Amino acid sequence: MSAHENPGSIHLPKSDVSAVTGLLGLASLLAWIALCRSWPEISAWFDLPGPREPMTGPHAALTGLVIAAVPMVLYSVIIEKVHLRSSTGIDWSLARTRRHGFDTAIVKLIGLWATWAVLAALYCLGRWYWNGSYEFALTVLAYAVGPMIVLSIPYVIWLDRVMIEPRDHSWHFGALVLGRDGWEADEVKRHWRAWIIKGFFGAFMISIVPGGFAYVVGTRIEDLFANPAALGLLLIQLLFVIDVQIGTVGYLLTMRPLDAHIRSGNPFVSGWLAALVCYPPFVWGIIGNGQILNYEENTRDWVFWFSGNDILLWAWAAWLVFLTVVYAWATFAFGIRFSNLTYRGVLTNGPYRFTRHPAYVSKNLFWWCSTLPFLVVSDSWVDVIRNCFCLAVVNGIYLWRSKTEEAHLLAEDPKYVAYHAWMAQHGLLTAPLERARRALMGLRLPMMARQPAE
Repeated sequence: MSAHENPGSIHLPKSDVSAVTGLLGLASLLAWIALCRSWPEISAWFDLPGPREPMTGPHAALTGLVIAAVPMVLYSVIIEKVHLRSSTGIDWSLARTRRHGFDTAIVKLIGLWATWAVLAALYCLGRWYWNGSYEFALTVLAYAVGPMIVLSIPYVIWLDRVMIEPRDHSWHFGALVLGRDGWEADEVKRHWRAWIIKGFFGAFMISIVPGGFAYVVGTRIEDLFANPAALGLLLIQLLFVIDVQIGTVGYLLTMRPLDAHIRSGNPFVSGWLAALVCYPPFVWGIIGNGQILNYEENTRDWVFWFSGNDILLWAWAAWLVFLTVVYAWATFAFGIRFSNLTYRGVLTNGPYRFTRHPAYVSKNLFWWCSTLPFLVVSDSWVDVIRNCFCLAVVNGIYLWRSKTEEAHLLAEDPKYVAYHAWMAQHGLLTAPLERARRALMGLRLPMMARQPAE
């Protein structure tokens, strides 16, 4: 050991996700968007049949998911060799020695199909799934269910042969359904935590894929260069499309051979409450204009207040775009592993090198800076106080959400414990906040470990 090394220093753990993975997905998605926008020129150049207009339809949006996913999967397997990691729970050498007994695979398939049947029933019971964009999501899932059932048979049989412990969560639920002995309640709970997350958020993500994609592909950017507000809003929408597309890929590719499986869902009720309140249908009655936490009463957006001042419009548009860049970066940095309420490995690079929750920080700052709740057209201090209070409560929900996520990950992985400790000392945003917290509590940062006396 060098004389200058401190044996008690905390090192930033290596990320389970390479930065290259997400960048490949981003580049591929942007290339696809550019192609969709340029389709009139491309089709005219090659004299292709069909309408010569930008590809703004939902099929083009869904194809974007595949375009973004393929290079990320290939890089993960060929370069990073994620399928060989011990965290997959797979030993590929078992295929050469293990005799395959189909009994375990059949129980797992029954558990898997029963799970899908329950989710389908829940979709039917939830009235919000039959309105608006959710209707598109259910149509996609309805078309997908047949291929999913067929493909699940060879997939489960193949994977069952190489898993170190074939009796996974699906097996335990299948055994419960069939009345077999050996199933454990904790394993069934783990199974359902993972599948409720995939069912709830997966449908939501698919539902919002087409709208933003159509807007970005169909808008003529040439007409916006002289308009900072319109150009800024288009770039912000593009970044939201990146977030949605890469995030949806993450929900769809929860596969063990890619080391992208859900290792555990958040076990805390508080974590679920904090997360679900931020998404439909719950958010429709709680957060936003006209809801319980309405922080937009008698407000106008930033374009209204800065109208007539081009310098401020350009500067504010750039600032909001920057915040959205951080937000989108916090998603595509996960590559194929993004999803809420889950533990799928530890991410320590990208924006997570600067703070533990870059998406929450950027999102909440964006709301303050885009809404400007302290500026109202009613000239009422009551409106100002109400707006600011309600948005502060929303910020508090995200703080609550971040703490439940940290509690989940701290209990799951020593690597996250090390990352959490490193960020407390070195994070660009986290370290000053941690020092301020300790100062307020009358505590000092822990002393570095010293060499034991000889």
